[in-house]
Amino acid sequence: MVLRAAFGSIVCLCAFILGCGGSSSSNTGTPPPGHTPESAKIQHVVIILQENRTVDNLFNGFPGAETVTSGMSNGQSVPLQPVTLEQGSALDNSHAGWVKDWNQGAMDGFAHPATGYPNPSLAYGYVPQSETAPYWTLAKAYTFGDHMFQPNSGPSFPSHQYLIAGQSANADENPIGTPWGCDAPQSVVVSVLGSSGANLPGIYPCFSYTTIADNLDAKHISWRYYEPAEDSKNPNNGFDFSAFEANKQIRNGSDWSKDVISPETKILTDIKNGSLAQVTWVVPSFPYADHPGTGATAEGPDWVADIVNAIGASQFWNSTAIFVTWDDYGGWYDHVVPPQVDPMGLGFRVPLIIVSPYAKHGYVSKTTHSFGSFLRYIEGVFDLPGLGTRDTSADDFSDCFDYTQTPQPYTQIPTKFSPAFFIHLNRPGPGNE
Repeated sequence: MVLRAAFGSIVCLCAFILGCGGSSSSNTGTPPPGHTPESAKIQHVVIILQENRTVDNLFNGFPGAETVTSGMSNGQSVPLQPVTLEQGSALDNSHAGWVKDWNQGAMDGFAHPATGYPNPSLAYGYVPQSETAPYWTLAKAYTFGDHMFQPNSGPSFPSHQYLIAGQSANADENPIGTPWGCDAPQSVVVSVLGSSGANLPGIYPCFSYTTIADNLDAKHISWRYYEPAEDSKNPNNGFDFSAFEANKQIRNGSDWSKDVISPETKILTDIKNGSLAQVTWVVPSFPYADHPGTGATAEGPDWVADIVNAIGASQFWNSTAIFVTWDDYGGWYDHVVPPQVDPMGLGFRVPLIIVSPYAKHGYVSKTTHSFGSFLRYIEGVFDLPGLGTRDTSADDFSDCFDYTQTPQPYTQIPTKFSPAFFIHLNRPGPGNE
């Protein structure tokens, strides 16, 4: 961690002191620059968040994208091998695992054993295109980003905090214990990244920093966060992944009952019934999250395509920007060295698909994007103040859109599993990571 420690010794210590107090950002930021009249054509922003994939793993060979057929393992070249989307072994995507994988920017430390899988080379795998056809079809028709980076160097919990707030109070791992947030027993803690680059003793995973939802509320802009329902038999089946569960003012306020919606499949019936908030997040249940491990399936591409198809067939199509991305790298190999913008990240590349009547057609974006870009885009579209976190330096996806385009009718993506399949699905699964 020499590079990381040298880069961030002073900055991270200051951020830790501020961030862990839960008030490192406020609602006093200035509106982000770059807001344009053209963005007024977008009245709905939808962010669909899947899990644990890299560009080299999920979009290997995508036309125009930067991918490789072999990777580096401890200084040696190894071929990438096909691995099914539903394979049953979970890889190490912890912050400590990320440090090994990154290896001071050498990107060659991914060869360590997976849970229940003795072969340390599993991380050097890619998903065959035959299993991800809906993803590739959407990405080819609209915009694909091959330089989208997860915001943190590690797993899902901090990543989801960056999605709504552009920070995680320096929490860098998943909490130890459940649930992951303000409903947790006081014994539940999450480690934070110290100034030396090592994990510091844990803090309680319930924060009070300002989120983008707070700023949306202040301007009376509607939002909904669709999440898996709590599973009393298996509390790890997605409920941990309510980012707002770890945000005190949302969890304990009126938003929790009216804007945090479960199960997540209600997004499909809401759209069909003519209801779509101005800003929407959708988090999946484990089986169709694309997360590797016991109970994983190949249903994720159809789940995403069904949501996009529903919007495409609705009255909302002409005024919507849909973003599909993955929360973290999941332990899978990726060859592109991530920019280090601060001690917490950026992490490795994750795929990005942008679907909208104003998204560029057949375009591969080479611009560096991250989760702060979602915040920046929402702020620009709805003229919100900035959070003063990662949104400040993030791009706003401006290269991905052409607002002079005349909206064209949406072409439905073929799927094997219909919306009814997901709506009526009641299948518990193991916890996400």
